[in-house]
Amino acid sequence: MTTTTQVIPFPRGTGRARQLWCSLPTEVARRFRPHADPLARRILEEVQRAVPEYAKPLEGEFGKVIVLAIEQAVLSCIDSIEDLPSTSDDWASLFVEVGKRVHHDGGSVNSLQAAYRAGGRAAWRYIAELGQAHRFPAAVLCIGAEAIFAYVDEISAYSVEGYTLAQAMAAGTLERRRRRLLELLLATPPSSPSTLATMAEAARWPMPEQVAVIALEPWTGPHPPSLHFADDVLVDLDSAEPCLLTPHPDRDLLGLEGRLSGRRAAVGPRVRPADAATSSRWARRTLDLARRGLAGDHPVTHTTDHLATHWLLLDRFLLDELSAKVLAPFADLTAKQQTRLAETLLCWLEHNGSTPEIAQALGIHPQTVRYRVGQLTELFGDRLADPARRLEIQMALRAHQLLGTRASGS
Repeated sequence: MTTTTQVIPFPRGTGRARQLWCSLPTEVARRFRPHADPLARRILEEVQRAVPEYAKPLEGEFGKVIVLAIEQAVLSCIDSIEDLPSTSDDWASLFVEVGKRVHHDGGSVNSLQAAYRAGGRAAWRYIAELGQAHRFPAAVLCIGAEAIFAYVDEISAYSVEGYTLAQAMAAGTLERRRRRLLELLLATPPSSPSTLATMAEAARWPMPEQVAVIALEPWTGPHPPSLHFADDVLVDLDSAEPCLLTPHPDRDLLGLEGRLSGRRAAVGPRVRPADAATSSRWARRTLDLARRGLAGDHPVTHTTDHLATHWLLLDRFLLDELSAKVLAPFADLTAKQQTRLAETLLCWLEHNGSTPEIAQALGIHPQTVRYRVGQLTELFGDRLADPARRLEIQMALRAHQLLGTRASGS
């Protein structure tokens, strides 16, 4: 490590450390300047010995920044004693850059602060030994010690600031990448597997084998509730159709009901990541069923619990066509007769013709059941004996019951 004339000039701190350095005799600076390089080496050795994260060859840009920072810190302290001129902007920028570089290379802010403390201790031991050799007064050494640790506090604060700035910038970038990844996963038509893989890697999202989309009702208040999820969950709470995309819906649903503030959620089927748009579509349809009262009244509704309902209501045109075909015998009845007999016929089909069960389900007398079944037999004839026809009739009646519409057959 050598000191050259190309070092970056930057000022000492403007706070307590600078005041302490300036209060020392200029003779101290003259005595210590030849020791700048040995002192810098001693500091680096102590940092690498005391902090495991730095116990490695300091290579690349990270190594250059750390070595330069130590060299400049030593020279800065010596220059401060002689009150040499400097530029204040460079003082902050170098140590802010140290913090940014540590974050960029995956380092820990705790290790960074530990390195500063270790460096301060090494500097003090070296200076104490040299000061005693030169017989500096104890008062001078005490001021020097106080100046060193005040200086360490200052440069440590700058680096923590740089680390925090880099962390916030990285978090914002990662959040944008994850939002874009979620958009690509939910896009129709789907993106190519290679595009998804590339974007997932950039977003630091390990591609799972299966995912499910949890559709949420939009927030109507000024701010959505504070919801926190595991790192493998992709989240969009701000759009008109908020949702989560998760590899583990059961895990992420734990406790979610209590944090929805009265809003509903619907869980789509588990699919491959490339088919996430399908899970989203069915989650949205399930959420719509829940809003319309067709899937129970629960904070969280699962698509897989209502597959038959989705199937029955998938296409209104087909339902109308099926009704016109299989419920034609109702066409000439009054609306009241149609409603009463349709209800009885559906109950008869669901309870396999058991009169007591039908009477109990409808809350009517068994004799009334027999009378109505007699009417139905006259209307439908042999169609009630055909399993395929019975299934079609039951499907049509159940769909109309869900929709609250009349099974008129017209």
